[in-house]
Amino acid sequence: MSFVHPKADVAKCNIGEGTKVWQFVVVLDGAQIGKDCNICAHSMIEGRAVIGDRCTIKSGVFLWDGVTLEDDVFVGPSVTFTNDLFPRSQKYQSVVPKTIVRRGASIGANATILAGIIIGEYAMIGAGAVVVKDVPNHAVVVGNPAKIMRYLNK
Repeated sequence: MSFVHPKADVAKCNIGEGTKVWQFVVVLDGAQIGKDCNICAHSMIEGRAVIGDRCTIKSGVFLWDGVTLEDDVFVGPSVTFTNDLFPRSQKYQSVVPKTIVRRGASIGANATILAGIIIGEYAMIGAGAVVVKDVPNHAVVVGNPAKIMRYLNK
């Protein structure tokens, strides 16, 4: 059974067994959240976001339409995913870029991920990094713009 805190605002969506959704989380209609996830306080998940199994979403994270987290992904506090490469007030894009965080990847606190990026399997994004291009599997990236520092063993 999943747990949804009474102070969360969860619309009709698919939440997997064993997932915990904490206070002041907003989940919009249609979102998909896998099994055994932990969605921490003050986060928001739009209706066309997809979260795999065993993911951790720390506080202050907004997952916009077009963001997919595969299984076993960690998203640190206040990570920012963008959803529009050319934002303008009152101008809405007809096609939302797809941002994919592959299985086992970890994103450090306050990192920024531009729309349309793919973060590879088991990659690590350093705290505060600004990711402006795809990150290969097992890469460790840091800085602004994020650069590969080394590679990890699985």
